[in-house]
Amino acid sequence: MQFDLLVKGGRVIDPASGLDAPRDLAIADGRIAAIDAAIDAEHATRVIDARDCIVTPGLIDVHSHVYWGGTSLGVDADRLAAKSGTTTFVDAGSAGAGNFLGFRRHVIERSKVRILAYVNISFAGIFGFSQTVSVGECSDLGLCEPRETVAAVREHADVVVGVKVRSGRHAGGTSGIAPVDLALEAADKSGLPLMAHIDEPPPGRSEVLPRLRKGDILTHCFRPFPNAPVFASGAVRPDMRLARERGVIFDIGHGMGSFDFEVAKAMLRDGLAPDVISSDVHLYCVDGPAFDILVCMSKLLALGMPLVEVLRAATQRPAQAIARPDLGTLKVGGIGDVAVLRQVPGRFTFIDAVGASLIADQRLVSDGIVLGGKWWPNETAGDISETERFEAHAHRTHVEVAARHFGR
Repeated sequence: MQFDLLVKGGRVIDPASGLDAPRDLAIADGRIAAIDAAIDAEHATRVIDARDCIVTPGLIDVHSHVYWGGTSLGVDADRLAAKSGTTTFVDAGSAGAGNFLGFRRHVIERSKVRILAYVNISFAGIFGFSQTVSVGECSDLGLCEPRETVAAVREHADVVVGVKVRSGRHAGGTSGIAPVDLALEAADKSGLPLMAHIDEPPPGRSEVLPRLRKGDILTHCFRPFPNAPVFASGAVRPDMRLARERGVIFDIGHGMGSFDFEVAKAMLRDGLAPDVISSDVHLYCVDGPAFDILVCMSKLLALGMPLVEVLRAATQRPAQAIARPDLGTLKVGGIGDVAVLRQVPGRFTFIDAVGASLIADQRLVSDGIVLGGKWWPNETAGDISETERFEAHAHRTHVEVAARHFGR
């Protein structure tokens, strides 16, 4: 059989199937055609040398913001895909029912990389987000109309994976727990999971957590005080344990302000590792502290999470969370989405959302991705110094930050 592409000589790690061994992986017609210990290079039109590399399913960033141009926080998924090893970006509620069609037509359908999405319970989506402007989309309950949300979910069912709500003082003002209840109504009617963001109270974590159902996602699960999941002593709060036991999915959602090294250490120490590692990448954290999902994964590695579990949290588990079993695994006949990664040794400084630093002796870097069977190299693989150049965006206007990311 003639193959379009052969990824040869790598360490194939597929947590979903339990495979962790040297293997060659061949692709034909956009599908994985063979996984074997040795596949003759003469049978392939193109060969990718994966020696000293980890070959794993294309990463799924289950919390990102990629409605660029239509919202102030959106970044260009295509610009991040090969660099971050990501073949599927899941947008976490950038658009609501009122602008989801624009998101679909102008971004999702034009993107090279796969984009799926949660629909925001707010009709307008996230519309006022920058360093200088912060208007919580759930602060006006008149925008939180579950009938409109359900209609948008049904109209765009092929790309929608759930409903998103951002609750808290910043996202919801004085609306309290009401946006969460309205979003749960919409999610229940749609038969889909809810992704719930929490920032600073009100509402408190203790109000949000008991409402979440099995399969719902608590994003920002390692967020700092206030609304942190641990006591000042470092002990994990009982409501977090109850939520895990009930089947609530814990997602990192690093972002600009939602990942605390000390909280993460406490949670990991008590056996509450994240189910899902995501970046919450947007315009105000794409240049740090989150950068992308690979940097976030590298932080969890540095905190002691095993490599296979880190990969599982960016492949198998997010695929399960969005009910897309065709993604997040490598199997003959399956979609030809692959990430080719390296563990690069060195001295790396990682910064969390509260400004604390962590020194690591390795980080994950992408050589490129196979997307739908086609090789997409990371042209910047040789430059891994961005974490050392991290510069906060304080005192910059939105226009200046956007120009830095997109160019003038």
